[in-house]
Amino acid sequence: MTLFTSRLLEWFDRHGRHDLPWQSPLDPYRVWVSEMMLQQTQVATVIPYFQRFVERFPDIHSLAAASSDEVMRYWAGLGYYSRARNLHAAATTVSTQGFPRTLEGMMSLPGVGRSTAGAILAIAFGERHTILDGNCKRVYARHRGIVGWTGDAKVAEALWGVAEELTPRERVADYTQAIMDLGATVCTRNKPRCDACPVHEDCVARVQGAVAAIPGARPRRVRPLRSTQVLVIESGNREVLLELRPPKGIWGGLWSLPEAAEETDVGTVVRERFGFEVWGANTLAPIRHQFTHFTLDMTPVHVRTREGSGKDSQCDARWVRLDALSEVGLPAPVTRILAMLESPA
Repeated sequence: MTLFTSRLLEWFDRHGRHDLPWQSPLDPYRVWVSEMMLQQTQVATVIPYFQRFVERFPDIHSLAAASSDEVMRYWAGLGYYSRARNLHAAATTVSTQGFPRTLEGMMSLPGVGRSTAGAILAIAFGERHTILDGNCKRVYARHRGIVGWTGDAKVAEALWGVAEELTPRERVADYTQAIMDLGATVCTRNKPRCDACPVHEDCVARVQGAVAAIPGARPRRVRPLRSTQVLVIESGNREVLLELRPPKGIWGGLWSLPEAAEETDVGTVVRERFGFEVWGANTLAPIRHQFTHFTLDMTPVHVRTREGSGKDSQCDARWVRLDALSEVGLPAPVTRILAMLESPA
């Protein structure tokens, strides 16, 4: 065991996170769900979603038996919805065959990459596999003085080499949690607490005064701006018309508001797509939402109609009462838009 590893484990025993909800009880299903949720999402954000999700789907069999609509409802608001679709897609196989016990087998599950697979195998089964999430990359890059953006192939290859060198054969589950904890709570991106770090003495970035510069920033890129009208179609008995998003793409599998191109006449759209007349419409306050690869400006148009339940014209559209919106999975921006109906702009 290296000096780095032994110091890290000593620190973890005293200062690590030992009360995360997926740590007790510790089983492969809970570890798998947590690792999928933690992809690109911080622990503090994940915890309430995880607790609600496993309360409804306490084991792999209940998840496999659930409808995709219900699974998406319990994921709504957490973002990166392909993770929920991947969980549900894998559940049927895992419920009958069990969790894979090899790295290749675990990576064959939808949405499970090398680092996630290693984390599940290490934490759930105590098997020696390396991980390299964002927190680990930052710790390893600073400690070894590896410059450059961690998304660069050569930099990533060097960091995987460090992870392989430092990951022990004993206490691998603790080490895996410890290296993530160190990055999340001490070796943070901004204002790292180097004085509290158990491996600061031989940290190259600290010794060279380069902590702020390592790891390197992601190359800047222009994020395209897109615009759309979203139709808040409300019936006379306080129902709103929702459409099911396609399985792939943004908000895949969630219920959302119908969209129309800018400058399109909403009355014509509603008549042609849904077959009923509009008797009033007004524009609500616009909303801007940031996706990973683009920015979306949404202009909500509140449309009133006398139509209602049972009159939707297509199988992927449904009327939902405004006081029952919690029963369907909605993207967070759509929830914000629908909240405007209580106090329209």
